[in-house]
Amino acid sequence: MPRPTNKDELINITSGNYSKLLTFIHNLSQEEINQIFPTQMLNRNVRDVLAHLHHWHLLFFKWYEIGMKGDKPAIPEEGYSWKTTPELNLKIRDLYSGIPLEQIFSMLENSHKKLMEIIESHSEEELFEKKRYKWTGTTSLAAYAIGAGSSHYDWALKVVKKGLKG
Repeated sequence: MPRPTNKDELINITSGNYSKLLTFIHNLSQEEINQIFPTQMLNRNVRDVLAHLHHWHLLFFKWYEIGMKGDKPAIPEEGYSWKTTPELNLKIRDLYSGIPLEQIFSMLENSHKKLMEIIESHSEEELFEKKRYKWTGTTSLAAYAIGAGSSHYDWALKVVKKGLKG
């Protein structure tokens, strides 16, 4: 999947990848939806993958809110670095472990909508100009939105397919 280079592509690819993921999952049997993935995989089932996406949306929202006020957010999260992302992802998995799949679907739908609203609220320049915002460092706001959205949805679809193959 090509990386978006303008606002229209960002909107279309993010929406498209989200749709592909949900269509794939909604076409699974109940047995497949509840299937436990191989033990070497961090996310153990479809619910874990969707909860992971939702929580990374929440992280993006926190970075965005803090950063747009002119402050520097803790990225990826307070107490974690990009090197310790596996530990953060394990914490995320455990945080959502008791939440039913239907509730996770609803949470993800709401956070996806908020992500799209943020994307749509910005001009192409605001999204794609590198170094425009202090909090995004040398990259662009779009790069963060892609990471939380379209590329993460693509990753999730691959993880679910791999997990189902065993």
